[in-house]
Amino acid sequence: MKPEKGNMQHLSKLLEIENSKLAWVLRLSLCGLQTQLQQALKTATTDPGSSACQELLRELDRLLASTSRQEESANKETTLSKQDNSSWDDVLEPVTSGELKLKRIGEAILADRELSNYIDQYQFQSSHDADLWNEIQRLLLRVPEKLAHAWREYTLVEVSKLDVRENKQLLSLLPFTRNECLYPGLTGKIKAIGLCLSDQANFDQRLMVKTRGGELDFLAGVVSSCLKFIELDSSLHHALKSVERFGIRSLNIESEKSKYVAALIDRFHRVQTTAENRDPVIALRARLDLDEAIHSLVYVPPCDRYSWWGKLQQEARRTLDPVVESVRHAGYQAQIRPLWGTYADVFNWSKDDLQLDVGGVPGEVSACLRVYAKINDEVLPGRVLFRSS
Repeated sequence: MKPEKGNMQHLSKLLEIENSKLAWVLRLSLCGLQTQLQQALKTATTDPGSSACQELLRELDRLLASTSRQEESANKETTLSKQDNSSWDDVLEPVTSGELKLKRIGEAILADRELSNYIDQYQFQSSHDADLWNEIQRLLLRVPEKLAHAWREYTLVEVSKLDVRENKQLLSLLPFTRNECLYPGLTGKIKAIGLCLSDQANFDQRLMVKTRGGELDFLAGVVSSCLKFIELDSSLHHALKSVERFGIRSLNIESEKSKYVAALIDRFHRVQTTAENRDPVIALRARLDLDEAIHSLVYVPPCDRYSWWGKLQQEARRTLDPVVESVRHAGYQAQIRPLWGTYADVFNWSKDDLQLDVGGVPGEVSACLRVYAKINDEVLPGRVLFRSS
């Protein structure tokens, strides 16, 4: 049965209602659907539904663009009514020159010496303002949150000078167990989609989590976010020992990306299948392996521990604690130890560590890829990235 043509009209009608929370939820959902379909099409070009999917994406583009234009038009009409000598030249977006409007913001970020220890000699790659906005904001997710907050405030002040406004409704959705805006979108002279965690978006279908409400939902959200960022951010690397023992590899290399993604998904599936195992040691081993895969998704230099990324990874690692407790309750001896601090103090607890010459503090651990663990008399060494002295 084909949908009625009026269905899109109902969507448009709801989206046009100002100050409506329901309209906001609908826009979030449509932006999330749009992003998911766009990503799926990249790997499903021979799928029999690809043509219909492309047509649906065009309809979504028209729908979302139409409501954005109406919102901007209303704001411009209000501005014109207050200024007697305004003309259409004041309202219409000027023809852009070759230079990006956000270029100066990017240059200011790269010139900040305090940021350089977290981003090294980073260079922006974007050729459009919308992409540059996202690249800037993703970069700030890697630095200490206090510093990131100050720079986000700066970026919003600067874009306002360009006749650009933040839009907390124009967002791409990352599936998670809570709602959290990571950074807003933009409307006005620059249109860009922001990013947020959402408990309304479906987990990555490759994880095969059919319903929400299970105890592994949080980990499914973390892994789904990792998989999403791999597609969004070309700066990501991996240091997963089972895939590459001797170094850090860029996920821009397709073979490295496919191997790491397969390992991450496989380790999540092993956690699923061992969660109810009668032997809690088996479940703990699976959780340790998944934790290693999550923490082996890294930037160079590694993220600060108190950045958004660092806090998300720490939050994921804390889920190991109740699993260790269940092992102890079953009569086993078990302990885990995240490895941080001076490398000279922890190298006896680790194995196959990797040395970096950028980021962090010389002589200290920059990232704990795998925790040290001991189950009864069996020792499972940890693994770290450390800054050379």
